[in-house]
Amino acid sequence: MTTRRVFLIGAGGAVAAIAALGASSSAPAGSFEISMTDAEWRQKLTPEQFAVLRASGTERPFTSKLLDEHRHGTFTCAGCDRALFSSDTKFDSGTGWPSFWAPLENAVIEERDLSFGMLRTAIRCGRCGGHLGHVFDDGPKPTGLRYCMNGVALGFQPKVA
Repeated sequence: MTTRRVFLIGAGGAVAAIAALGASSSAPAGSFEISMTDAEWRQKLTPEQFAVLRASGTERPFTSKLLDEHRHGTFTCAGCDRALFSSDTKFDSGTGWPSFWAPLENAVIEERDLSFGMLRTAIRCGRCGGHLGHVFDDGPKPTGLRYCMNGVALGFQPKVA
């Protein structure tokens, strides 16, 4: 017979194992063109940007100024200014985060994300490794993908006519 104590110990162990597998508290190890210490990133970024870009956090939905950005231009990494997405690929996904159906060529890298006990594909800046968001397979044509990005992790450069 399973006692309450045995059940709680087992459940706690399972939660800890899932958290350990999916824990992503900082940018992935590896060499990136731009690499700084956490202290240097904290000086460069706002606390909200640091939480998302360097600690893989998520901003609250419908809070980004870039959600309603409809000018022609380029969305960039807030950490290193790398061009990431063209405004031509932006669409309203209704999710509360800026969404795109494709990144610019060689701009981002994909990473397996097991956080919260589910398998997702995280998207990081290819230059600095900053966490940008996730990609899902429920987007519009032509790719069928939805790059759901944290607006706080992005900047915007309007196209100059």
